[in-house]
Amino acid sequence: MQKWEYVTVPVLIHSTKMILDNWGEDGWELVQVIQGPNPESLVAYFKRPKGEPTA
Repeated sequence: MQKWEYVTVPVLIHSTKMILDNWGEDGWELVQVIQGPNPESLVAYFKRPKGEPTA
């Protein structure tokens, strides 16, 4: 069964693409983006496979 690991990341609106690209390069898949604690920020939720899936 596939297992996952997750991370939440604060994302500033003026550097969204750079931040998302950096996490994507490390194998993280974007799941959702929501409004952060203030209007200038967002919170991104990522996931990626944890190890190799077992058959």
